[in-house]
Amino acid sequence: MQEDIDRKSTPSKTVSLNDPEATLQVVKQAVVQLWDVINGLTSLRPPKRKRYRVTIFGSARIGKDSLIYEQVKCLARQLTEMNCDLVTGGGPGLMEAANEGSVIADPANCTQSIGIRINLDFEQKVNPFVEEVFQHQTFFSRLHQFVLISNAFVVVPGGIGTTLEAFMIWQLLQVRHIHNVPLIMVGDMWSDLVTWADKHMIKGELPLANGDDMRIPYCVDTVDEAIALLQKSQAQWQKSLD
Repeated sequence: MQEDIDRKSTPSKTVSLNDPEATLQVVKQAVVQLWDVINGLTSLRPPKRKRYRVTIFGSARIGKDSLIYEQVKCLARQLTEMNCDLVTGGGPGLMEAANEGSVIADPANCTQSIGIRINLDFEQKVNPFVEEVFQHQTFFSRLHQFVLISNAFVVVPGGIGTTLEAFMIWQLLQVRHIHNVPLIMVGDMWSDLVTWADKHMIKGELPLANGDDMRIPYCVDTVDEAIALLQKSQAQWQKSLD
């Protein structure tokens, strides 16, 4: 057995760096093997947590004088009072609103206000209300961490980055890579997006999705409606721990 392991881990021959084609083949093989390792690690799941954890996706461009900023801060405050941890992208705008609402509602520091960042040359600094920050070099690993540590997702107004995050969670729910995790979209822009998807993917000339896929996101008009859905989900989650 040990001899077999030794043979597999030892290259059958050495490759000179003066041989570009052979060197490229070694690099390609190493990359494939690296992805095998990553795929194995992604099968691991963190232990069950004591607190329900909600990720809020939203725009980095919204100022503090905006009504939606106050609404997201109120949403985060109510979730913190429900003993939930809050997770955002850790940046400014509506991400900061969520982290700020969490910290304000938690003077005893019982819950966590978390930021999961991506390293970009033009990206803003971590907002001052993040209590625990994680930094990523790739969107792939960053999105994967959101999935690993969250029990629910709330999508508030945002741009291309927020849309990417929302579609990632939608697709993982569609293919059942994640289960019993609510995806709640707040506002007209997201209900319009689901209407567009229904029109072109379900009712169009080509069958591009299943009708059930359109019912995966919960589209609501207000943060109060989002809170009501999250209260039900948190109660179900708590029962699963008992």
